[in-house]
Amino acid sequence: MIGTVRLVLTILGAVLSLAVLLPFYLAAMIVNAHAAIRIAGIWHRFVHWITGTRVIVTGTPSRDPPLLLLANQTSCLENNEHAGTLPVSFIAKQEVSTWPVFNWLARLQRSIFVDRERRHRTGEASDQVARRMADGEIIVLFAEGTSSDGNGVLPFRSALVGAAQRAVDGERMAALQPVAVAYRSIHGLPIGSQDRARVAWYGGMDLIPHLGRVLRDGAIDVHVVFAPALKLGRDGDRKAVAALAGNMVSQLVLDINRGRGPRNLE
Repeated sequence: MIGTVRLVLTILGAVLSLAVLLPFYLAAMIVNAHAAIRIAGIWHRFVHWITGTRVIVTGTPSRDPPLLLLANQTSCLENNEHAGTLPVSFIAKQEVSTWPVFNWLARLQRSIFVDRERRHRTGEASDQVARRMADGEIIVLFAEGTSSDGNGVLPFRSALVGAAQRAVDGERMAALQPVAVAYRSIHGLPIGSQDRARVAWYGGMDLIPHLGRVLRDGAIDVHVVFAPALKLGRDGDRKAVAALAGNMVSQLVLDINRGRGPRNLE
């Protein structure tokens, strides 16, 4: 009963706050897209509050544009956590653009949709990412290419990392910053490997039932860790950089899952 009440209040709060902020967002879009994304961040932080989500941030986001964040993905909540922490846009899989409600929210966040099954479409998306990065936008790439169960991190894929190289020329370098996200507790109780499916959305899980369960639980503690940024130039090895970023994120997630503070990766 308490979980159902929490779910209803969360949905109502999210919808009403979105309705209040939407006119300001649309007005900002006419003037400056960067300002609009910052307004979207206000909504994401409010959703943190009404869901009882506590985001514990460690490390410092890079201040060196162009910046691409390379993150792992475990839950359907991660967009909210990233966007509530920084003014970011996302690279999303093409099928998200067909989901009711979620496609609209993704477009408000100025997400870039990628069809990974069609190489020429991936190239077009990379060009769009590069243009947006060159313009100073911070883009989040869920570099595993899919979501995992949260007990570990899948190898990072490098195809879209090449967009960072297209955003620079000459001797300029793009910043690629690994970002680890790990869910540590629910209502103050540590999450073990067997319980991580309570927050993880992966495999063949249906989104709506999973999201409903997560919102009914509420009071989640999630760690967001910014590792030191890596540099990638026009002629750099994107596969090597992606692999290094994946290893860094994997180490951080493992530390947090074991109840330790994230290690210093300097």
